[in-house]
Amino acid sequence: MDKKYERGIHLIGRIGLIIGIAFMLGIPAVISAVYDVWPSSITQVMTIGGGLLLMFIPTALAEVISYTPVLGSSAYITFLTGNVMNLKLPCVINSHTLTGTTQGTDEGDTIAAISVAASSITTTLIIIVGVLLMVPLRPILTSPMVATATSYLLPSLFGGMVLSFMNESCGEYIAKGKNLVMILPLVLVFVINLVYPLSGKEGFAVLACMALNVLIAWVLYKKNIIKMVPKDAAPGKSE
Repeated sequence: MDKKYERGIHLIGRIGLIIGIAFMLGIPAVISAVYDVWPSSITQVMTIGGGLLLMFIPTALAEVISYTPVLGSSAYITFLTGNVMNLKLPCVINSHTLTGTTQGTDEGDTIAAISVAASSITTTLIIIVGVLLMVPLRPILTSPMVATATSYLLPSLFGGMVLSFMNESCGEYIAKGKNLVMILPLVLVFVINLVYPLSGKEGFAVLACMALNVLIAWVLYKKNIIKMVPKDAAPGKSE
């Protein structure tokens, strides 16, 4: 990777994260100072927030480990703006697929940064429009028809996400049989969740599935079940 680009993008990313963290912590601090509602003790904070930390720290750790290799330097703006799994990650993967770029390359990193930036701007504009139109559109949004339609929103969202991840494109290669990796982890999570509900333990489940996915992918690759075929040599490609 070009050193000048790498230094510049990491410098901008770190500055952006510092500014974001300052706003996230600064606004509650200002409100607490103005209204004099500071917590009585650090023990009180840890007692209330301890349960949330136990749930979200493993999840955050799993996301950083699993998403950063795909996101590249766009991870800075991705984790700052949120909506990683349902918006940013699919945008990056589809952008790599459409442009034929590879993760970890200068081109792939640039495409990922552009796609995440475009997604963040689009999301922000939609939120602004939604806030402005929330009151005028309230009769429509609260109608029984819309309420019924929104009940299918989450399943359709995750269905579309699954389909977007099922393509076998991996930049310069086609990973034949790649989708076989997800079968065992999906079955295990489904069965375990029936016996022992994983609610609140999603982070630990994701970390375990990551390790299992890597192991399964390695075994299938060694068994020649997963094959990495250069795109130029894939069927339908000109020599």
